[in-house]
Parts: sequence; structure tokens; C-alpha cells
Amino acid sequence: MLDDITSVTLSTALSALSQQQRTTANNIANIETPGFIAGRVSFEDSLRDAVAAGSPASAQVTTTSSTETPGVNGNNVDLGEEMVNETKTSMQYQLMSTAVSAKFDLISDSIRV
Repeated sequence: MLDDITSVTLSTALSALSQQQRTTANNIANIETPGFIAGRVSFEDSLRDAVAAGSPASAQVTTTSSTETPGVNGNNVDLGEEMVNETKTSMQYQLMSTAVSAKFDLISDSIRV
């Protein structure tokens, strides 16, 4: 019952957003590590294409190295950028979680009728 395109899309998005949160946390944790190169997670385009093809579970989450110029110690983590990424990701995660909850509420209401 929960393998419809909406449920799978929401599940895939939540999983990708979790990966994005872990990557941002790792970047922040290594802000003072010499030579550390920040990671960047990308999934939105792949998820959009997978949903359009009717197969959201096939969306790919990719983590690449940031192309930002490193500082003197070879580290390229920008705390301001990481904080913006974390805020954005948290808001997206909350939105997806609310959508999942609403879907379960709808199913629950349907069962009661």
C-alpha cells in the first residue's frame, strides 16, 4: 500500500536529505582540519527525472568534492555556506516529514470510514 509513487518519492527524498545533513555535519566538524575538502550532495535533478520516469526509487544521490578555493591551510569549508545548507536541508526535511505524516493521516482517515 505504501509503494505508490508519492510514498516512494517522499522516502527517497528523506533518505537523500539525511545524506545531505550528514555531509554538512562532516564538513562543519572538519572546519579546522588542514587539507579537508568539503563534500556536496546532489540528488534533486536525479529525483525529478526519476519521478518523471515513474521510478523515484532509481534516483541517485551523489556526493562530490566542493570546488570552492581552499584557504591557506588547504581547507575549503565555508561555515556561512554550511549553515545556510543545514538550514535549507532542515526545512526541506521538515516539509517532507510533514507530507509523510499527512499521507498517513489520509490513509488512517480512509480506514476509519
